[in-house]
Amino acid sequence: MHIVALGLALALSAQQGPGPNRGREKPMDVQMTIDDYNPKSLLVVPEHKVPRAKYPFVDVHNHQNRASGAALDKLVKEMDDINMGVMVNLTGRYGKNLAENVQAQKGKYPKRFVIFANINFENLDDPGYADKAGKQLEEDIRNGAQGLKIFKNFGMDLKDAKGRVTVDDPRFDKVFEVCGKHKIPVLIHTAEPLGLFLPMDGNNERWLELKLHPGRGRTPDKYPLWENLMAEQHRLFAKHPKTTFIAAHFGWFGHDLGKLGQLLDKMPNMMIEFGAIVEELGRQPRTARAFFIKYQDRILFGKDTYRKEEYGTYFRTLETGDEYFDHDRKYHGIWKMYGLDLPDEVLRKVYYKNALRIIPGIDKSGFPK
Repeated sequence: MHIVALGLALALSAQQGPGPNRGREKPMDVQMTIDDYNPKSLLVVPEHKVPRAKYPFVDVHNHQNRASGAALDKLVKEMDDINMGVMVNLTGRYGKNLAENVQAQKGKYPKRFVIFANINFENLDDPGYADKAGKQLEEDIRNGAQGLKIFKNFGMDLKDAKGRVTVDDPRFDKVFEVCGKHKIPVLIHTAEPLGLFLPMDGNNERWLELKLHPGRGRTPDKYPLWENLMAEQHRLFAKHPKTTFIAAHFGWFGHDLGKLGQLLDKMPNMMIEFGAIVEELGRQPRTARAFFIKYQDRILFGKDTYRKEEYGTYFRTLETGDEYFDHDRKYHGIWKMYGLDLPDEVLRKVYYKNALRIIPGIDKSGFPK
């Protein structure tokens, strides 16, 4: 009997092949890149598309310096479609160009646009540069500027005769003092997402972005460390406690809301907006929801790149509890999104109340009380 059983076992083993590969098929010889792999989910869950915001909102991060005439009329119509009450054009420039931008946009639609000024970095090495920059901003405010925008070249690419200009360079103290004096906010973009400063390898969440847009890489042979840029920005905020700073893109701490909360606790003059980082929020809905509720007085709505059809992703993320839906830029993160389902009072603050509080001169008649 034992001999028969042993014989059967050996026969079955021979049919199934060697132990480690038993039952395995040879993989198909099919090649596909990560760019091409974009599976359509078979998951069936409730969906709530939100093409129009629940409340009128202020988009504090946009760039429309070329919009005028018929293009401006079309833009305002699209703003009406999605319930955007006011758009902040951060690319106002300075001097004559600033005055022309104010006239072109606010002249025709005085209640729908806010224009931020920018800094003129010419002749940085001149002994009188600081005073000249401060006076220019004073003039721009008289000509209609309601805030100041600092672009990402500040700290990364801007150089003087000695080398890189740091984010907390004292030559700009006068400019930030002028902002505090007139109570206009400074929306500042420092650095880039952390992943763009890391090695381009299989461990980097931003690998696909670096592949598609290699010029976005911030390698240490050409740029300062991400941590150093962040430290410079935070020293700037602390140095000017009477000036309100809006850290663009959640200050690039969307991946670490615990750290971002610590910064907000430490610096009451710091605000944040979430342009181009909604994907970070949608992958951590419980943590992000708790963060929005706790810091509801410090968060502003921002989008950055203007594409009307993409605003729905932002509204859906903020307003619904939807699960496992797509975002608009695969290269920002190969994951799905989940809604935060924010309470109405938090939505009101994020959509418009916080912006009305910190940006002077916005017409409040188009917003609920």
